[in-house]
Amino acid sequence: MTINIKGELIDLRQPKIMGILNLTPDSFYDGGKFNVLDSAIAQTEKMILEGAYFIDLGACSTKPGAEEISAQEEKKRLYPILEKLIETFPKQYFSIDTYRSDVAEGCLKRGAAMINDISGGQLDPKMMETVGKYHAPYVLMHILGTPKTMQKKPQYKNVVQEVLYYFSEKVQQAYHNGINDVIIDPGFGFGKTLEHNYTLMNHLELFHSLELPILLGISRKSMIYKKLDITPDEALNGTSVLNTIALSKGANILRVHDVKQAKECADLLQALQ
Repeated sequence: MTINIKGELIDLRQPKIMGILNLTPDSFYDGGKFNVLDSAIAQTEKMILEGAYFIDLGACSTKPGAEEISAQEEKKRLYPILEKLIETFPKQYFSIDTYRSDVAEGCLKRGAAMINDISGGQLDPKMMETVGKYHAPYVLMHILGTPKTMQKKPQYKNVVQEVLYYFSEKVQQAYHNGINDVIIDPGFGFGKTLEHNYTLMNHLELFHSLELPILLGISRKSMIYKKLDITPDEALNGTSVLNTIALSKGANILRVHDVKQAKECADLLQALQ
């Protein structure tokens, strides 16, 4: 359970926290809060101090129904802030949340550590080849459809089996393209109903059959706030509960808005073990 980032081996047997830095004006929870340089730097510093091992930058919203922006707009939002963050926090690992290979390549050239692709290469056939060329870790997520269409009546005969099969195919494709370090993400909320999400969570331990690190991104998502009939602003407690369950089932990386609380979940569970 290690990944290689620029020659350094990162042991993921002790869970790591990935802090979310949205550089978009329209993300479902914190859109518009951190999309200017000063606030992005301040939030990054806060998350690092709270225990974030990775910072995940995203400049294109992928919430359900999101309209696609141009690659040029994504780069315009992303590159200047990424460059300044790497200059300000040179020892920090920055992940890039993008499904476009040219955006990924530009970020890797600028010093980004890894790529987090919601589409698993489905939305850009050059993505895996690009990541492999830079020998960067690759977060391979499952999605059904696209962000604009994924929540329009998603259907599976057996969601766990189908997502596992998807990974078995996509992981081999990643290896074929020269990617040595693959992290899998079941894609909670990406082409899944509430029932699908909870079925995946209930059987998360089955994904260890792939013998790869597991990243989980459930922070303040609809599987929490719709189930509890609350708002995303009120979903921190529910996020902590499900993060704890995920860690108990062997999740290696938690991708979260609230780093301090997630780190506390991980630290307390480690103490028990």
